[in-house]
Amino acid sequence: MSTTEVPDMSATDHAATASPATTLVEATGLRMTYGATTALDGLDMTLAPGQIVGLLGENGCGKTTLLKILAGVLAGYSGDVRIAGHVPGPESKALVSYLPDTSFLPDAARVSYCLELYTDFFADFQPEKARDLIGFFGLSESARLKQMSKGMREKVQIALAMSRDARVFLLDEPISGVDPAARQVILDGIVRNLSEDSLLLITTHLVHDLEPILDAAVMMRHGRVLLSGDADDLRGSRGASLDQIFRETYR
Repeated sequence: MSTTEVPDMSATDHAATASPATTLVEATGLRMTYGATTALDGLDMTLAPGQIVGLLGENGCGKTTLLKILAGVLAGYSGDVRIAGHVPGPESKALVSYLPDTSFLPDAARVSYCLELYTDFFADFQPEKARDLIGFFGLSESARLKQMSKGMREKVQIALAMSRDARVFLLDEPISGVDPAARQVILDGIVRNLSEDSLLLITTHLVHDLEPILDAAVMMRHGRVLLSGDADDLRGSRGASLDQIFRETYR
């Protein structure tokens, strides 16, 4: 398969594209540099609510930078970004639940303390929903994070992130480094109580594991959208799975 760039999210035949009336996340001409390194290079992307979108690409293609900008935790970019019509800031942060790719909870904390922390910090946090997910994952509220495996800690963080009453959920590599046996359980937990009108944008290089839950995919290269569209349309037009398309595109 050729790696020549194809029209990105602004193309009318891409189902991941949204009309202005249904747009939840929009980026136009988004550019971000770190010194001499360009992380995002004029990226255009438009996403509608009510879908799970895989943000796919090689390491260093700009996925994490994009999520940080959408989450409102990274400034210094140029171009335009809107979350439900808001530029990244206090209003957009109230609509976005962000799970970074690194642990952000204190090692000595118990799960119960993490629940209290989120309850105090986020007005839209739903502790009973989080407890349901903690139970679904087979975890104890009295357990300390430092005694947990990477997969168990990831489950705690996912339970917290997915229990906010948010419009947009941004998950950065939630199954990376997790034992293969735990990946499906984690994915089941992620979609367990996902609202039908919310948007879940999830980055991964483990496309095979993620493919069954994806409604759409956005593939990035060198800080730009390389290929995007409805998952079924991409599979149908190319006669291959998303995992196969991904492997061919980035080989």
